Amino acid sequence: MQPSSDHWFRNTVLYQIYPRSFFDSSGDGVGDLRGITQKLRYLNGDDDSLGVGAIWLSPFYPSPMKDFGYDITNHCDVDPLFGNLDDFSQLLAEAHKRGIKVLIDFIPNHTSNQHPWFKESKKSKDNPRRSWYTWRDPAPDGGPPNNWISVFGGSAWELDDYSGQYYLHSYLREQPDLNWENAGVREAMRQIMRFWLELGVDGFRVDAVYSISKDVSLRDDPINKAYIAGTNPYYQQIHRNSKEGTKLYEYMGLMTKVLQEYSDRFMVFEASANLYRRSVSYLNLYEHVDPSVSAPFNFEGIHSKWDAKAFKEFIDRFQANMHPSYIPIYCMGNHDQHRLATRIGEKQARASALMQFSLPGMPVIYYGDELGMTDGDIGPEDVHDTFELQVPGQGFGRDPERTPMQWDDSENAGFSKVKPWLPVSQNYERLNLNSEMLDPGSFFNLYKQLLALRQKFEVLRHGSYQSIDVYDEDIFCFERRTQKECMITLINFCDDEVTVVHDILKGEIIISTHPETTMKKVNKSVKLLPNEAIILKV
Repeated sequence: MQPSSDHWFRNTVLYQIYPRSFFDSSGDGVGDLRGITQKLRYLNGDDDSLGVGAIWLSPFYPSPMKDFGYDITNHCDVDPLFGNLDDFSQLLAEAHKRGIKVLIDFIPNHTSNQHPWFKESKKSKDNPRRSWYTWRDPAPDGGPPNNWISVFGGSAWELDDYSGQYYLHSYLREQPDLNWENAGVREAMRQIMRFWLELGVDGFRVDAVYSISKDVSLRDDPINKAYIAGTNPYYQQIHRNSKEGTKLYEYMGLMTKVLQEYSDRFMVFEASANLYRRSVSYLNLYEHVDPSVSAPFNFEGIHSKWDAKAFKEFIDRFQANMHPSYIPIYCMGNHDQHRLATRIGEKQARASALMQFSLPGMPVIYYGDELGMTDGDIGPEDVHDTFELQVPGQGFGRDPERTPMQWDDSENAGFSKVKPWLPVSQNYERLNLNSEMLDPGSFFNLYKQLLALRQKFEVLRHGSYQSIDVYDEDIFCFERRTQKECMITLINFCDDEVTVVHDILKGEIIISTHPETTMKKVNKSVKLLPNEAIILKV
């Protein structure tokens, strides 16, 4: 079934909000749901709004916060830290009034070890909840049942002294994996989805989906002979058996079938580029998963070298697998990765934004990237992230990309009236919303213009994609085309000025990362400033 072009998810931009860090309305130093509601006018509905049509909220569920909400004790409630269900309902209603769709994080792979299900599971080997999790006897030597390792370091198995068995946790030991082989688990997850859909949410971002299906025989993962010492220890193994099992697509399909029970809902799967390579194309995925209500992320841009050839190759390869019914979702940052401007540089981040917003599909913005926010400086005394605490000093901590939103140049960047849960980035006096709204050449105004152009020109939302060879290794050029319109994007990936000559380059520059270039006429030749990106209306 091919989604209609008038579906909201075929026409919008998705904006990720990390609730702890967006806006603190209660004065406790932590962002909350009421804070998000108060800032909705920034996102859409007013003349000076950014123009976002959909938001995705990271977890706000009751949780011991070992992994900041991804360890859940109740999937159908709100942690008091963030408010309550009434606050969420108000947020939802106010967002919908402003034309903003709301997606929430859905975490199907694991719960907290404090969840009532797991507490029941621990009571005895014959407890009905026991099979809702993966419990196994020790190996003959008394150690873990196999060699699987946790994403956060160490064995993926934790010994329970009371029963003498190990339970599986692909992430923290406080996050035991649910056993999706169990029909009760599958139905419980579907009922949780229905709870939120009945409340009115417009869909889900599905966390760690590749981990819900595993080798039922629990065979060891192969050793990765290409592993480089000092890099993320998780990649010491090739995770052939501990995730992406044979029933992965079937389980994903069960989720999309729930969405089919409702009108105009959508879900985005946290499926990495590995999933694309393993499945070769979307074909295997969409044998089970309905593309009219779902799509996986494309994270390859996060991990690609900032290089014209690298981006051309990955986008060409990816777009070649796109059927008109598929929705590409290009994501250049999130709560688990260093910020875009930190990874590639501020000038390059502007070029990346113009590229992303002129590509097909649904672009995703990580809160603050539209201001050019960079990683915060997190001293040892300010570390909160469990990943950093478990594997300290190796740069795997995720606190730097989770620092508070920079609203203005006042104390705490306008995020809170008290000391925030994480320190505000040191550049907040330069990079903040209030200052950038007044600067026509700011990150904010670039993003705002790009979002407006996507809404104005159908070709940027639904046009075909074709890369163009302009015979310069530092330039990535591609065309978007419908029967009525044609746009050409050029990105200069280098620090030098480049002149591009091609017969197709005829028209007007409607936007540039360098405002002085905008509205210039082009006739077969265009001069690109260092790190400049432009969209040419042919």
